[in-house]
Amino acid sequence: MLLSLKNVLQALPLTAMFFSTVTVHAAVPPGEKDRKPNIIIIMADDLDSRQLSCYGGVNLKTKNIDRLAEEGLKFNAIIASEAMCVPTRASLFTGLYPAHHGAYQNHKPVYNDLKSVCHYLKSAGYRVGLTGKNHVTKPVTVFPFDIIPGFEPNCVSPTNAYFLDSIKQYIRQQQPYCLFVMSINPHAPWTVGDPDAFDPKQLKLPAHWVDTDLTRKQFCKYLAEVRRLDDEVGDVLNLLKETGEDKNTIVIFLGEQGPQFPGGKWNLFDNGQKSSMIVRWPGVVKPASETDAIVQYEDITPTLIDIAGGSPVKSLDGRSFKQVLEAKTAEHRSVAYGIHNNIPEGPAYPIRSIRDHQYKLIMNLRPDSAYYIKYMMNTKREELAWTTWVAKAAHSAADQKLVERIAHRPALEFYDLKADPYELNNLAGQAQYGEQIRSYQSELLKWMKEQGDTGAAMDKPIKRKKNL
Repeated sequence: MLLSLKNVLQALPLTAMFFSTVTVHAAVPPGEKDRKPNIIIIMADDLDSRQLSCYGGVNLKTKNIDRLAEEGLKFNAIIASEAMCVPTRASLFTGLYPAHHGAYQNHKPVYNDLKSVCHYLKSAGYRVGLTGKNHVTKPVTVFPFDIIPGFEPNCVSPTNAYFLDSIKQYIRQQQPYCLFVMSINPHAPWTVGDPDAFDPKQLKLPAHWVDTDLTRKQFCKYLAEVRRLDDEVGDVLNLLKETGEDKNTIVIFLGEQGPQFPGGKWNLFDNGQKSSMIVRWPGVVKPASETDAIVQYEDITPTLIDIAGGSPVKSLDGRSFKQVLEAKTAEHRSVAYGIHNNIPEGPAYPIRSIRDHQYKLIMNLRPDSAYYIKYMMNTKREELAWTTWVAKAAHSAADQKLVERIAHRPALEFYDLKADPYELNNLAGQAQYGEQIRSYQSELLKWMKEQGDTGAAMDKPIKRKKNL
């Protein structure tokens, strides 16, 4: 729900917060704003990017995100290196892989001696702000964002009421800005939007799901939040047009990682790792274009530095894909990497992955253990879709295979992503792929060594520091 600032201030003491967290910046010379583009980055929360209609989704029409795709460049191969919120956002802000930034487990803070996009862009003359979900902004010395009220910061809030007044004030100042608009949709508990707008019987379910009534009902609630996300994108785009900021503002939409359904988030299947990104840059990016260039979230901060006119930061894991935006090259990375540490979301179950345009290798480092996520796979909870999956699988060999694919895994999985986009046919046991698998595995182990990634030894309880 979009609210006015006046209505929200009647319930929340946001005025003091706004003026205490937003730095007053000195005016810049006339014309400076025209020389550097503004940047707005809108990020989803646990989005199954395959549900976006511009990415082939058929269950709903995401008209505002589609509009961005019609006016910008759609990335078909943006990969989250770790499919959970804290690591993905830390990688976005720092340009570092999880083993290097330190947030290689969910809810683990980054190392406190790092720099982030805030430092790099402020050095280039930008204000750097954030509104909405902000649980990856500590320690503040690493993430000194201007915190702007407007969007809901708590990802498990039962409501997502938001207002744009403070955002409007922020973007109308003269100095160039980079503003992160961090939505909480469609993160569980899926309590906003109108699920009755969807007929559960008519939904097309992902191919790796077990089809149960409860799953379909929950998917309706999830899609209702995807529609709310699309509404938020539309409101931000309309604000830019209303203020005249649209002509000199780059808009980037990001899908984060996959959904909180089995086989999605907290995993290294494509339903967890594969994301979405759309970039609208008037006068630079060709409208209604798309690219298969492989990029990772670690590449975004280096690209923003490049756009802002800053010098490359050699210590970062990511590198700029600005030339992809300018259509000067069609390629960026040859491969993308993945890391998963299961603690604290469940018992240790470390996973690593490497993929290119066609093939993906997954290494399960503790295949003798069972994969388990406490939020999704507790069969004592009747309200969970997984409970119905397990019950149905007891009477269906096909469904049992889908359940076992998630819960009990071999040491190696190898998939042809073009022929098998839902990763249902493991090729690792087929002799003709043996040499190829060994090559991918060698490259993945090399990357782990470069990262200081100790593999299974990394997936262990970490002492949490307080008051960061």
